[in-house]
Amino acid sequence: MGHTARVSAIAWTAAVSLAAWLWLLLCQGFFWRTDVRLPRRRDPEDWPAVGIVVPARDEAAVLPASLPSLLAQDYPGQAEIFLVDDGSSDGTGELARALAHARGGLPLTVGSPGEPPPGWTGKLWAVRHGIALARARGPEFLLLTDADIAHEPDSLRELVAAARTGGFDVVSQMARLRVESRWEKLVVPAFVYFFAQLYPFRRIGREGARTAAAAGGCVLLRAETAERARIPEAIRQSVIDDVALARTVKGGGGHIWLGLAEKVDSVRPYPRLHDLWRMVSRSAYAQLRHNPLLLLGTVVGLALVYLVPPAALVAGASTGDAATAVLGALAWLVMTGTYVPMLRYYLQPLWLAPLLPFTAFLYLLMTVDSAVQHCRGRGAAWKGRTYARPDTVTDEQPS
Repeated sequence: MGHTARVSAIAWTAAVSLAAWLWLLLCQGFFWRTDVRLPRRRDPEDWPAVGIVVPARDEAAVLPASLPSLLAQDYPGQAEIFLVDDGSSDGTGELARALAHARGGLPLTVGSPGEPPPGWTGKLWAVRHGIALARARGPEFLLLTDADIAHEPDSLRELVAAARTGGFDVVSQMARLRVESRWEKLVVPAFVYFFAQLYPFRRIGREGARTAAAAGGCVLLRAETAERARIPEAIRQSVIDDVALARTVKGGGGHIWLGLAEKVDSVRPYPRLHDLWRMVSRSAYAQLRHNPLLLLGTVVGLALVYLVPPAALVAGASTGDAATAVLGALAWLVMTGTYVPMLRYYLQPLWLAPLLPFTAFLYLLMTVDSAVQHCRGRGAAWKGRTYARPDTVTDEQPS
């Protein structure tokens, strides 16, 4: 009787997992599709001025592969780059000036804001300084892009055309991340897949929908919108600043768009599992608002959705319980099918798709580790800085 009850419990759990996957497949904004891209360009009547803000901290290793792509932008209007050296110790600012001198192209200004005051993340303090420099030129748009992001020559033109003709306050693209090492191939496409599952791109672009997100590597923002929404002051404590920016803009009635990039690429390598682990774990618990109950729910949810299907298939096959095996197999099949488009987008072999449960298990461990590091006082650590929870800092504003 105990064995039968145990098998029945596994079968019911597998059925719940399959139901969850059918709901995700049909009702979660078709998150698994990868066709949300910038619309075909329609040039505006005039090309507005753009200030390109690049926060950079110890980025000398990647700057030669990224900054020249910004300097070489083929943009018909006025555009200027403001690279903000956020206390680098590797000569980032000097290298940026040397690259601009050697390559020419768009004008480059290198600034330095000093150390961030309490209540600010370093990146957003640098962005604040860069926006202040750009505003002196009176741009209509601000392009916030990271120092490890490379743009094809017409990237800025495409972004501005989409914002102008589509009436968007924010146009953001999820940069295509590097997938060269074995661990990058296993983990990186899943990272974007999980992000799209949490923030379906189709819902983000729909006016009236509550879902809001952006990808911090490439955010084109109307300068007027930034001023009205008090960006970045309003989100100065946010570790996940791109999502916070999008929520602030959309909460104020702004129209935002997010999709996958075709002409924007990250050049930052993550060759080892340790590198990818740090990338995810440094902000995973912040994504859960440092809430233990949300952490517990996330762990249970990841286990139910991603780990139960293969476990049910193995359990059913080993015990002769055909119903459990079939339910687990069907859930795993749906999961695998939804992952295939993302692997195709990243030009990866499709045999990686059935391995998604293993990758999800890694993400589960990364999320738990993020909470553990936070409890040890080492949460949200990046490049020599560790950020406290937002509710533990003062609310002082810099003059």
